[in-house]
Amino acid sequence: MTRRRSSPRSRPRPGARSPKGSGRLRIIGGEYRRRLLPVLDSPGLRPTPDRVRETLFNWLAAATPGARVLDLFAGTGALGLEALSRGAARALFVERDPKVAGALEDNLHTLGAADRGQVLTGDVLAHLAAGPTGDSAFTLVFLDPPFRQGLATPCCKRLEQGWLAPEAWIYVETETELEVSVPDRWSLHREVRAGDSTGRLYRRLPPGID
Repeated sequence: MTRRRSSPRSRPRPGARSPKGSGRLRIIGGEYRRRLLPVLDSPGLRPTPDRVRETLFNWLAAATPGARVLDLFAGTGALGLEALSRGAARALFVERDPKVAGALEDNLHTLGAADRGQVLTGDVLAHLAAGPTGDSAFTLVFLDPPFRQGLATPCCKRLEQGWLAPEAWIYVETETELEVSVPDRWSLHREVRAGDSTGRLYRRLPPGID
């Protein structure tokens, strides 16, 4: 890996935690390409594999620059961080586990991306039910809930409550055997399978288009 000279912008913030664990997250493309970030050793924490991320962002090449990103059940933030690296304007990460959320926040500071990324600690369904508070809807959403908890379908439904831009892209990653019900306006664009998971990329259709 090519090492970069440290700068005040890229140094970890004071008091930043050093997550324990041997895992590393590699940014694949864009501004932070090849940067390695520590991954907290936490049960169930499973970053989207490099191959899947590379495929997904090839599909999203035209949609990512300038995107307003919502990363739900963010975990390591692999998808949202990759989007920021590739030119997304901003990203909101929602993660329930305070330690995992803290590690993600530290990685944003390490990359020098804290001015474009915000981490909220809390329950995703409750957050979606409360409704959006920003001025603009999200153009790109990543939804990667814990497996076998039945969270994907209710989250998809709640995203339609003001969270999405008219032609938003939504990526949903679940266990392969799960049948996810998505809103009628979501059109399946592509899907990718890796191990026991399947990722599906949907495009939200404008009103009046079937």
